[in-house]
Amino acid sequence: MATKQATQAAKANSAPGRSRLNAEDRRESILEAARRAFAETGDMNGTTIRMIAERAGISEAMIYRHFENKDQLFLEAVVEPLRAEVDRLVAATHDVDRDEPLTPSRQFKTMTTFYRELISTLDGVLPLLGLVLFGDPKVARTFYRQHLVVAFDRLADAWREVESHYAFEMESPEISARAAMGIALMISLESRYNSRLDRERSIALVAERTLKGFFPILNPD
Repeated sequence: MATKQATQAAKANSAPGRSRLNAEDRRESILEAARRAFAETGDMNGTTIRMIAERAGISEAMIYRHFENKDQLFLEAVVEPLRAEVDRLVAATHDVDRDEPLTPSRQFKTMTTFYRELISTLDGVLPLLGLVLFGDPKVARTFYRQHLVVAFDRLADAWREVESHYAFEMESPEISARAAMGIALMISLESRYNSRLDRERSIALVAERTLKGFFPILNPD
């Protein structure tokens, strides 16, 4: 059976109009197919190499030429892209222009921009986030400790830098960072599943409440 499938896949790959992929492009096509398969099943254990091969239009043997096993596929197709997005997001918090004076209006604009970018990033990774955090407990624990906790702490450090630069004291940056992430996650979920949500109004409201709850209130402009 496996030989027959491999033969059929080889014929499909050599059919007129189908170009052969180089090793790097083939690898990427397999990773994309794996992401689709994992997202469709919602479970790493319930996703088979055969399912991934079918979505990639290749044989299972072809997958094993590029990846050792399903665990490696899950790591590279789901965990690594998610980690990269978390890193990119936290890095964006360091882009505050500290050469300008910090006024209430600028404080509000910076916070709304932060939430908007955070929520936009979460929109793109929600399926992957669900796969990682609510799938295999061992994978979830490792990812949470090694990546999400680190992201929370880096966000807190970034806010401490702002605090130090503008000489004000912020209440519990570690808790503030986690609260902001949680708020953004809920707005992203609401945006996906609740069509009645006014997203921009929600962002404005949470930005205002975050400033009033976590940051000092500045004198009027």
